Amino acid sequence: MKALRLESTGHLFVREVEKPVPGPGDLLVRVEACGVCGTDRHLFHGEFPCTPPVITGHEFAGIVEAVGSGVSGFVVGDRITGDPNISCGRCPQCQSGKVNLCRNLSAIGVHRDGGFAEYVIVPQQQAQRLPASLPPTHGAFCEPLACCLHGVDMAEIKPGSSVVILGGGVIGMLTVQLCRVAGATRVVMVTRQSEKRALAEEIGATHSFDPTTGDAIAGIAGADGLLPGGADVVIECAGVAETMRQAPKLAKAGGTVVILGVMAAGETIEIEPFDILFRELKIIGSFVNPFTHRRAADLIATGAVRVDRLISRTVSLDEAVDVIANPPRKGEIRVLVVPN
Repeated sequence: MKALRLESTGHLFVREVEKPVPGPGDLLVRVEACGVCGTDRHLFHGEFPCTPPVITGHEFAGIVEAVGSGVSGFVVGDRITGDPNISCGRCPQCQSGKVNLCRNLSAIGVHRDGGFAEYVIVPQQQAQRLPASLPPTHGAFCEPLACCLHGVDMAEIKPGSSVVILGGGVIGMLTVQLCRVAGATRVVMVTRQSEKRALAEEIGATHSFDPTTGDAIAGIAGADGLLPGGADVVIECAGVAETMRQAPKLAKAGGTVVILGVMAAGETIEIEPFDILFRELKIIGSFVNPFTHRRAADLIATGAVRVDRLISRTVSLDEAVDVIANPPRKGEIRVLVVPN
């Protein structure tokens, strides 16, 4: 089969490799679509830990083509989405229910072969069934939506809350919708690109702010800003130093800041501990998707969260090398790789 394999930092190639064979408890899945995530770019640049050589791609959906011995609940022909994050179930973190913090966590597309290929192996416990009627490309949004769900859960958004979302990529766009589903009545999207601000308002943001036109902190949390005094919740979705520094300044006293964006390992920013103390801010990191993948699949399957407008383009495996090796195009939200 054809697959996109990261052989070492900066070395990503399309290769002909052996078609995998499902072992006990495994599903062999013909990949219909796999999203290009910012983490895939971090892997390419050596900014996120992985174990090359490995076939990357962790946001995938497809059709079950074969099942290993002992599989129950899935049959050939089922459309599924795969939760890539596999916990051991034995370590203290797993035993306390924090499976996303598992000491032995491994991920499909990071530590084991993933979805940038014609076929991928998915352990049955990582699979969630999708409706046969769902457009094939939509299932690839389940994994990023599940990660956003965890962040929104941790934010504890209440009906009537105000939220600022920093970053207009796919994580920001999905989070806008989840915040409205959670009952937020004022949701401000902050992003430089006009196309993304317009899209955010189309799918649920009540306001948007262009940080190139002035100071975002004054324009949003200032006395004459969109949310005078700041927001109940600020969710950082961009993963860049500038917005990481801004996030606490945009929260109101007693507010919550959730970090969803991924900065490169080793990067740092300055913080002001006195401000965090004096205004009693809660700053939370949100890592991957513990127990949220099924909910994400249901939100997409029912149309409660829209993903059709988030697909910028689809590409082949051969074209995916260039997509991953370069920054996103202007206005681009999500590129999907369609291997077959």
